[in-house]
Amino acid sequence: MHLTIAKVDQTLFAGDVASVTLPGSSGELTVLPHHAPLITALKAGDITVRLPAQAGSERGESQKFEIERGLLEVNSQGATVLL
Repeated sequence: MHLTIAKVDQTLFAGDVASVTLPGSSGELTVLPHHAPLITALKAGDITVRLPAQAGSERGESQKFEIERGLLEVNSQGATVLL
């Protein structure tokens, strides 16, 4: 699944991911490939991006991004986080 995390003037992350876990306004949520379309507000917390597993490894590495608030859109093209 393709994920973009961006601010008005900067792209923090753009690439393929295995999953992303975000601090939704109603609680934590995880988005996986082929997730149902949605738009939701995000509250302060951490976004955890899990990268696809590399050859010879069962699990991909993770990256974290601390946010104050934002907006998540998931569609058939992937997921976009606007901060």
